[in-house]
Amino acid sequence: MMMPSSSGHETGLAVDGLGRGSCAADPHVRAAPEREFRLRMLALACLTLSIAACGGGGNSAGSDVNSLTPTPAPTPAPTPAPTPTPSPTPSPSPSPSPSPAVATQWGTVAEPLLPTTLCANLPARLKPSKGSLDALDVDPSASQPDAARLQSAIDACPVGQAVKLSVGAAGESGFLSGPLSLKSGVTLWIDTGVTLFASRNPADYDNGPGTCGTATSADPKACNPLILASNTANSGLVGGGTIDGRGGSLLTSGPNAGVRSWWDVAYQNKTSGLNQQNPRLVQVRNGSAFTLHGITVENAPNFHVVTSGVAGVTAWGLKILTPSAVYSKPGYACPAGSTPDKVTPATCFTPDTVKNTDGFDPGQSSNVLLAYSYISTGDDHVAIKSHAGPASNNLTFAHNHFYYGHGMSVGSETDAGLSHLAVTDLSIDGFDSDNGGGLRIKSDSSRGGKVDSVTYSQVCMRNVRRPLVFDPFYSSSTGSLYPSFTNVKISGFHFLGSAKYGGGLLTFVGYELAGQVNPLTITLDNVVFDGTQPGFEAGHNGGPGTQPAAAHFTLGSGAVSFASALAASTARDVTVSGAAESSTPVDCSTAFVPLSSILADSPI
Repeated sequence: MMMPSSSGHETGLAVDGLGRGSCAADPHVRAAPEREFRLRMLALACLTLSIAACGGGGNSAGSDVNSLTPTPAPTPAPTPAPTPTPSPTPSPSPSPSPSPAVATQWGTVAEPLLPTTLCANLPARLKPSKGSLDALDVDPSASQPDAARLQSAIDACPVGQAVKLSVGAAGESGFLSGPLSLKSGVTLWIDTGVTLFASRNPADYDNGPGTCGTATSADPKACNPLILASNTANSGLVGGGTIDGRGGSLLTSGPNAGVRSWWDVAYQNKTSGLNQQNPRLVQVRNGSAFTLHGITVENAPNFHVVTSGVAGVTAWGLKILTPSAVYSKPGYACPAGSTPDKVTPATCFTPDTVKNTDGFDPGQSSNVLLAYSYISTGDDHVAIKSHAGPASNNLTFAHNHFYYGHGMSVGSETDAGLSHLAVTDLSIDGFDSDNGGGLRIKSDSSRGGKVDSVTYSQVCMRNVRRPLVFDPFYSSSTGSLYPSFTNVKISGFHFLGSAKYGGGLLTFVGYELAGQVNPLTITLDNVVFDGTQPGFEAGHNGGPGTQPAAAHFTLGSGAVSFASALAASTARDVTVSGAAESSTPVDCSTAFVPLSSILADSPI
């Protein structure tokens, strides 16, 4: 499905699906320096032959022959239309130079490449207005006009090929669909400039209970996701396009038709303690080798991307944004009285009012990479879970930028165990949100388990209320699945402060209740807070009243700016070993990138 990447391109002989050579640019072959001159000469010869064969005319991609006067071709005799066949060797959309490869626990991973063969190239038929299709699907019977042709193309696609969604001949850029299922070995390629919009008709997603699109006292998980990959191998979602869940658009069927959006339904959890029955956008369940590359996923009614029981996940250049500018104002400066905490239906949304919209949630998965990605959302940026098995292990998060959200999180479900997580080169700008989180491991005794060998390095952070949280009392739920957080290391962490929260609040707590002795074991090395130093969160949910507690600290050779607040205590089982010295803080001068420079529809 996805070809292993190389660090350059060459022009040479491409071989089509039948083994025939042709003069074409092959973006998947790297030119050795000593061959470059010969390859360029070959390309020039091929171009000359092409011009001669075409009478000197044409506008072939990659050829500059517009100055030549074309010779009119004779009108051919009518012939029967041929049967469509797969399109071999498509010309990939232009993309920037590949990002550097990433070293992981299971080897070095290079940037994925776009598919080399299409089984279908589907043009868009809909024209969004100001980023919205709401004017086109007020009638619920018109809620998914593209679903059948998209699913048909996916079902008919041979293994190793891709279905590509492209801009239409007249500039159409929108597809509108209900739930779709990917199959093994097939990639859905959403091209740059194209948006796959999700249906806002709850009936399209309902999986039986009839309650999708409502908030209920029970939680039957009543909605299917927009895109499901179940038990697939070597499948993926790629391209520079967008999947838009339309979370802020009014629903068109059921008891909330014209009354609530998906996000209004979700907010009933806050106002009434009810469970939202909203669809996820992308669900990858079991299987192996799933790729997300370059795609933007935004405005999810619920979680954006979830994997469960998957061996091998590569998410590279993933962009997640909720809410987008379509549903908000610049800077998320919503007018007073327009948000779901004040009015139903809401007419403006902020990250703090779009509930349960996690960004990237790998659960029970191994060999997971998230690299060169951007996430701003209303809940966890990332939430790594491990529930009921298999365990989650070998996870790398490298070169990522986070904005609004609840943090780079582990949990809260950790009962199946999690190990060998590495987070490196991460920036978080929390915009002083009341719910802003940084690095978090969270669980409780109803869902806890062993979390071991977690490292964080080269982290820059600012404007975050709770920069560091290691909390086995995340909720008041209790049971006999006891949390244990061991061998955690933070090496190279720089917090630049917050105008609203100063140094923020920290949580360093182990679990020592019900006869359990599970202290947090953590190493701090070059962990620096500028200006006002952090305080400690108050006790909560049956945990210790004073922090740190049940925490064993090791101080590395680098500075720890709040080391004086880490006092040993026999009563609270706090130990401190090592001696922090001076060090140069992590350089954060270029760490923070405006999200609007990455996504044009970002309000920040």
